[in-house]
Amino acid sequence: MGIFNRKSDTATATVPAAVDPALAALTGDYTIDPAHSSIGFTVRHAMVTNVRGSFTDHEGTLSLNGENPADSKAAIDVRIESIDTGIADRDGHLRSGDFFDTAQFPLMSFRSTHAEQLGGDLYRVTGDLTIKDVTRPLSIDLEFNGAAKDVYGNERIGFEGSAQILRSDWGLTWNAALETGGVMVSDKVKLNFDISAIKSA
Repeated sequence: MGIFNRKSDTATATVPAAVDPALAALTGDYTIDPAHSSIGFTVRHAMVTNVRGSFTDHEGTLSLNGENPADSKAAIDVRIESIDTGIADRDGHLRSGDFFDTAQFPLMSFRSTHAEQLGGDLYRVTGDLTIKDVTRPLSIDLEFNGAAKDVYGNERIGFEGSAQILRSDWGLTWNAALETGGVMVSDKVKLNFDISAIKSA
């Protein structure tokens, strides 16, 4: 079952697509459940290993249109102070002016502008990612994991996906050269999303 419409072939572009009743039933507004969702990242450290972290404080909403899924919207806000890599000193450095400067720029935000189906339950959501005072476009590849009613009667939907960015595009340029060549922190950062959202009553 799809969330976003497939692109039509030219020959059939004038033929209206039938609305999937199961898809139409998902229409509505949803709130991301932070207790069952995660927003994380992976970055190469010292050229030889990966450091993984997450943001534990985030909130967001989804607005799904089952009859015209490409009009679906997503909005996510992340409190950067909640960054957690498992090392307190490293987290403190990431919060400092060398990186995120959370005292001046406490939030990272994403606002979608477009969505498309890549095939099956795979989709691409494009929007604007703001970090510090820089806003740039970002495309996130997602897999729709399905919809279900939980034991408390909540109607849930789930997505997981990822995107890769260059942190320097958002002004996160701090680094240190290694004696053996290369740098301490890679410019490439992989963002990871595992989202569970509850339909509003």
